[in-house]
Amino acid sequence: MLDLRQQAQTRTFVVRSLSRQRGPATVAAEMYEEAQESVDRRVAAASSRKTHAEPAMAIEHGRPTKRDRRQLADWDRWSASAEPD
Repeated sequence: MLDLRQQAQTRTFVVRSLSRQRGPATVAAEMYEEAQESVDRRVAAASSRKTHAEPAMAIEHGRPTKRDRRQLADWDRWSASAEPD
């Protein structure tokens, strides 16, 4: 059994055999398999991501640029307020 962390998930693999030399990926893929409970966790997490979208993923442009920050600062400085100073 081998646990590998991939981003925020931990995947569990069962190693069936080892090779003494490096070979093609097709041969390597036959030497291990992912544990069924690991597959179930991965599928559940994927369906959860589909139904409950991450709010940060809705941001299209990423971080504000220096120009954007200046415009926001100007807006705060010159915005009208209902309260007298």
